[in-house]
Amino acid sequence: MLAGSGTKTPEAQGIARLQRIDAGVVVLFSGAWRVGATTMPTDSLIEQIVAQRPAAVALDGTGLSSWDSVLLLCVREIEEACKGRGIRINRDGLPAGARALLSLATKDHGPAAPHGAEPSFLERLGLVAQAVIRSGGDFIGFIGEAMIASAKLAVGRARFRASDLFLVVQDSGAHALGIVSLIAVLIGLIMAFVGAVQLRQFGAEIYVANVVAIATLREMGAVMTAVIMAGRTGAAFAAELGTMQVNEEIDALATLGFQPMEFLVLPRMLALILMMPLLCLYADVLGIFGGGLIGVNMLGLPWVEYWNQTRSAMTMNNLVIGLVKSVVFGIVIALSGCFRGMTSGRSAASVGQATTSAVVMSIVLIVTIDGVFAVILDLLGR
Repeated sequence: MLAGSGTKTPEAQGIARLQRIDAGVVVLFSGAWRVGATTMPTDSLIEQIVAQRPAAVALDGTGLSSWDSVLLLCVREIEEACKGRGIRINRDGLPAGARALLSLATKDHGPAAPHGAEPSFLERLGLVAQAVIRSGGDFIGFIGEAMIASAKLAVGRARFRASDLFLVVQDSGAHALGIVSLIAVLIGLIMAFVGAVQLRQFGAEIYVANVVAIATLREMGAVMTAVIMAGRTGAAFAAELGTMQVNEEIDALATLGFQPMEFLVLPRMLALILMMPLLCLYADVLGIFGGGLIGVNMLGLPWVEYWNQTRSAMTMNNLVIGLVKSVVFGIVIALSGCFRGMTSGRSAASVGQATTSAVVMSIVLIVTIDGVFAVILDLLGR
């Protein structure tokens, strides 16, 4: 404790005396327990308390003339020493302000969990199931709000900045061409190579063009583009809105009368609805080109013959199916990223968790919806 210079009057000294009561001890604080006053060393006070071997310690501050953080630090050290020895502490005798500050300082430190108190596997499984159901219900409500915002847009009542829409279109469109190009060409190469290995056994290498064209137009172009955009753009949406949530910018927009669903979510959803079909079409072209590289260089097929076979396999039905899927995937990616961002906690760790969750959620929904498409199209004979 800090000691002042010169002779101290009794009012400028902090004193603590012990009084034994039954199986416990009362610590009587008196005088001035503040910076600049001479106070009793806390270590010495703790030694005296421990020597009494009490079952409980009561703290009494009725004799205090003044106090500040010096008293609080002394009490905290006494509490820590008693806690380690299983001694109960009673703060009721301290001033109300001191009790309030001590409670505020220790409210985040709950009691240590007893050994063996961890939930069982079934309990953990139940908690996870509850969290998934709760999150699913919140997401359905979020979809409903997005539909209302879309209806307002259809009648010209939605409010958002056109510049925000153009920026998101640029980021999710032109800026994504590089990674989409690389993945699309590689996917085309891989599909052609796998198909060539199998078809060569039957002397049907020419049908590699059919395999690549149909698979790319109908499935791989839309799915791979969606996965790329989920990891790239969906994660960016979650991080941006999560950071806004941490900085309370979303609350500020709502206070100023702006609907966050219209002002933040709607431009991002529109941008992906516009860009995903174009990116899917671009991926289709590059995927077919990648398959052609294998067909020409590995199988020795002429470019003209490969192109003719590809053109015969490219039907408007397959192209439209892929483009429709890409629009649906774009909506799912935008909603997942925005939902996780806007429901993020208010810490840096929460933003990271929201970003990861947005990517996982988007990919799971993409694969699930693609499976639903497959079943429906099979029932329709498409």
